[in-house]
Amino acid sequence: MASILQKLITPLFSGPPEPPRNKVTVVGVGQVGMACAVSILLRELADELALVDVIEDKLKGEMMDLQHGSLFLKTPKIVADKDYSVTANSRIVVVTAGVRQQEGESRLNLVQRNVNIFKHIIPQIIRFSPDCIIIVVSNPVDVLTYVTWKLSGLPKHRIIGSGTNLDSARFRFLMADKLGVHTSSFNGWILGEHGDTSVPVWSGTNVGGVSLQTLNPNIGTDCDDENWKETHKRVVDSAYEVIKLKGYTNWAIGLSVADITESLMRNMNRIHPVSTMVQGMFGIADEVYLSLPCVLNSGGVASVVNVTLTDDEVTLLRASASTLWDIQKELQDV
Repeated sequence: MASILQKLITPLFSGPPEPPRNKVTVVGVGQVGMACAVSILLRELADELALVDVIEDKLKGEMMDLQHGSLFLKTPKIVADKDYSVTANSRIVVVTAGVRQQEGESRLNLVQRNVNIFKHIIPQIIRFSPDCIIIVVSNPVDVLTYVTWKLSGLPKHRIIGSGTNLDSARFRFLMADKLGVHTSSFNGWILGEHGDTSVPVWSGTNVGGVSLQTLNPNIGTDCDDENWKETHKRVVDSAYEVIKLKGYTNWAIGLSVADITESLMRNMNRIHPVSTMVQGMFGIADEVYLSLPCVLNSGGVASVVNVTLTDDEVTLLRASASTLWDIQKELQDV
């Protein structure tokens, strides 16, 4: 006797199902991973979302919770497994997995522990999605993006760190808030390391095409009576402040990663300050990943904008690179 399904549907094609064309995988379903996943879902960027983690109960719970919201989403397939075969044929893989810094732990020790985790994750990603673009989000993001590049064997333009895309967003919000305009109407960049040595490009800040440095030549310096430098300090401190208040940061980084994902998925040639290989630029001799304005399209980082920096800004950028290299050169088994 025919089933309801057989009575309801008359198949016209009996071959294998069509593979996904815009599949996104998120590795790690902690606060950051799930914020990335939800932000990507809400921007309707993927035809399939895969989640991977080692904690099976939480992984299954997050998958089911998202699946139960399928009616309100445009992503028809949401899957999860601790086995990386579930990630097969991904266009973009977002890596948020890793361990958190313990109290009193050195940055180098934290990085080395995350390197050991990445040595398990990255080869598995490449095995099942050899043509993917990887977005690294785990911290310290610049060093781990370099590690991912080394472990993956992929060309450098397909390994991207979320970098200072978030720092720049924080900077634009804080500056725009002080100036009484919308965040998108203040233009400015934070480059270099996603962290304490990040570089605010005061020489490029503008509103409506009007250079703030022209209005105040001392902007961002110690000689500035208006103390705009404090705004960059707030950018650097903001993650620490949010973590102190709520225990972690997740929403802003999730939205930031979805924005990067959109530029890649939709072949937008949009410019983002993301972490890329900068050896040979601005007199940087070492193999380091740090953030510069990058043109992103469906191939990954298509090009890097030769941003005009002052001598002081170049000095700070080189110092940022040196800080990262000092950590990288001590890493084992990369």
